[in-house]
Parts: sequence; structure tokens; C-alpha cells
Amino acid sequence: MNSDDLPLLLSCRMPYGKYHGRPLADLPGRYLHWFARRGFPPSRLGQLLALLHELDHNGLTALLDPLRQR
Repeated sequence: MNSDDLPLLLSCRMPYGKYHGRPLADLPGRYLHWFARRGFPPSRLGQLLALLHELDHNGLTALLDPLRQR
């Protein structure tokens, strides 16, 4: 993870699937858990989803709140 990853969770949108068009940071935890069980895509998107899953799993999504207020 680098310092640019957290803002990307807010600006990047899910490109496909049930939550198409939704910002990554707004994806529900159960969807992230589904990816964790099935495997994250082998791409930058997969890296961001894995990061978001870690934040969600460890109760750290509040780290994104200050970035949302910008």
C-alpha cells in the first residue's frame, strides 16, 4: 500500500457486477468477503479490493472518513 491508495478507494468505481458504478469504498463488507473467498481479480482493482477488505475486516474503514470530507 502506498499513500495514494486510500483516496483511490473513494474515487474508483466498481466496473462490473452487482455493484457496478458504486465507489469501491461504498461496497458492502459481505461483497468484499465474497471476493476474498473466491479470489481478488489479478489487477490493480484486485489490489484495491483486497486493501478495502483488510480495512473492513479490521474495522478500519473510518480511516476513509477524513478523505470523504474533502
